[in-house]
Amino acid sequence: MTHPQANRATVDATLARLLNIPPAQIATMGDMPNDVLMFRRSGFSIAMGNSSDEAKAQASAVTDSNENEGFANALRNIVLRSVPT
Repeated sequence: MTHPQANRATVDATLARLLNIPPAQIATMGDMPNDVLMFRRSGFSIAMGNSSDEAKAQASAVTDSNENEGFANALRNIVLRSVPT
């Protein structure tokens, strides 16, 4: 059983509020259609290469698949490169 309002977008919003981080400064990653709401509420969203077409269309960027180090590549090549030094 899961609470009807439990989803990744709600978790992101709650963490943003608790940590006092503007949602525009949050990057999210996902691969399923249920991640689209989370993508819409974050400042930058990354779909995995094996994502559904819906998730890819809603994301700010697309990385490699899970099997091809997509998460690590997204952090290294997208997220960390956009951080001011």
